[in-house]
Amino acid sequence: MSEHTPFIVVEGPIGVGKTTLTKLLAAEFSYASLTEIVEENPFLGKFYENIEEWSFQTEMFFLCNRYKQLEDTAEKLQAGVPVVADYHIFKNLIFARRTLPKDQLDKYIRIYNILTEEVPEPTAIVYIHASLPTLLKRINQRGRSIEQHIEPEYLEQLITDYEEAIASMSAMYPHVPIIKIDGDNYDYVENQSDLDYIYNLIREIT
Repeated sequence: MSEHTPFIVVEGPIGVGKTTLTKLLAAEFSYASLTEIVEENPFLGKFYENIEEWSFQTEMFFLCNRYKQLEDTAEKLQAGVPVVADYHIFKNLIFARRTLPKDQLDKYIRIYNILTEEVPEPTAIVYIHASLPTLLKRINQRGRSIEQHIEPEYLEQLITDYEEAIASMSAMYPHVPIIKIDGDNYDYVENQSDLDYIYNLIREIT
């Protein structure tokens, strides 16, 4: 991968607007976009109904698919094609640590470490954070049937988990800029000035 080929990842909890912003950034900067597979996960609906029963299958499906996507992304970056993604693979650990029992988590982390040894490193991270009411509102607006069973308590915990994860990623990539966007106060879908503000932040670091 060229050191100068931008690879921007957009992160944040469920419903915060990662994919929307990723597509907007891809269009504005003429980047290839990488969006995660969500609704194609055959275990996800069952997971939200019974987290303990279906967590391992759900997390392994996500891990394997994201690994394959990042393999393809590495090829694009090596060819000098900039990419913006709506996730960082580190998010897998956020969810696995929250949902898997210790014996399954230990196995999962061993597999995760093997698969992620050579995944491309981001050149910038955009972290969108928002309060629980904002997340619930946006999840309701997009109307994914598989998300209707998400418990507010689960989302609230994810908010905390993501704050801790971003701190870990900052330590993992001390040279990588992290742009933090307040999802409660910045509406980059309805307000062009908010979107332009984010575009300018990206221009400053690429």
